Amino acid sequence: MGSMTQPWLAVIDMQHIFGASDSAWAAPGFDGVIDPINQLVAAANGRVTFTRFVAPQKPTGAWVSYYRQWAFALQPDDAPLYQLDERIDHSGRKTMDANTFGKWTPELAADAEGELVLCGVSTDCCVLSTALAAADSGVHVQVVADACAGVNDVTHRQALDTMALYAPLIEIVSTAEVLTRWA
Repeated sequence: MGSMTQPWLAVIDMQHIFGASDSAWAAPGFDGVIDPINQLVAAANGRVTFTRFVAPQKPTGAWVSYYRQWAFALQPDDAPLYQLDERIDHSGRKTMDANTFGKWTPELAADAEGELVLCGVSTDCCVLSTALAAADSGVHVQVVADACAGVNDVTHRQALDTMALYAPLIEIVSTAEVLTRWA
């Protein structure tokens, strides 16, 4: 599992666009993961990055047709729908924006130092994309199942099952397990 240092926590895309019930991208379990995420953030000893999915100013490649389908999302980074949910304590903590589903960037890789704990939304898109890329680069990834929400319960479970196939590179864990390991 790597170093004796506590793993890095990445809180993936806990934004209004995924939490507002009237959003086309709402993750129905969003509200239910706020408490587990807050517990993880409090225990992370500052070793945490919050990520935000934001639209590019001008989509290119396959993203052009994607944003044709989801035109409502073509808003600036500072739009209310792209802000992090206020119920999660992210004040004064590192925030990283990306125009991609996966948040495995050189910046996050430098922070993770070989071990990464993931939580947030959506399990079946941005969490999955981040976990697979990190694991591919040789990082031990823990996905906190009860601190992630998917597009629905079925695809959430399918994404967790898919990531579990990558063991031992990816480990599916619970908030309680992570908090016990970090204690």
